[in-house]
Amino acid sequence: MLKFYHAPWSRSSGVHWLLEELGVPYETEIIDIRAPGGVPESYRAIQPNKKVPAIDHDGTIVTERAAICIYLSDTFPQAGLAPAIGDKARATWLTWLVYSDSVFDPAIAAKAQGWTYNSNSFSFGAYDDMVRHLEKTLSSRPYIAGDRFTAADTQIGSGIYFVTNILKAFPDKPVFRDYLARLQERPAYQRYLAKDAAATPRGAS
Repeated sequence: MLKFYHAPWSRSSGVHWLLEELGVPYETEIIDIRAPGGVPESYRAIQPNKKVPAIDHDGTIVTERAAICIYLSDTFPQAGLAPAIGDKARATWLTWLVYSDSVFDPAIAAKAQGWTYNSNSFSFGAYDDMVRHLEKTLSSRPYIAGDRFTAADTQIGSGIYFVTNILKAFPDKPVFRDYLARLQERPAYQRYLAKDAAATPRGAS
């Protein structure tokens, strides 16, 4: 049994997309992160900060998006969403999965909140450096970790979509538009988007 703790139109959407790409059965439990009274305290037993996403796979709980993606990709290798252990391409794949959580997301959050800060004061560095790095990478290859689609694209791709179309906090550049267009052609992407739309109206993360 694979249970997915999720809030539609939130940071857990990339994991939702990944689950659709895997093509394995899963059960979704909606966590209302926007409830007036907040997320119930009981959810701390799953996620200590009451955040989404989280998964429970046969009693094994995994939190944090990068960890979830690595765990799921390695548990269901038949989907081909991760380079195998021992493949040199795995280093780039791992780097981008962690980059999504540790640099991309916090830099976007700081930008959206209007923070002014010295990049050396925060581990995630400067927003402009992050954007330049993404632009350079996606100008050199079709997918974030190389020539083929992987789980890393579900995280970087869903992140770029969210900040471009919902937060309006990302530059409108052809390289990013082309990348999103490639991703949005995928049937699994369309399925996850339809499920999120059916579950709840779009809102803020």
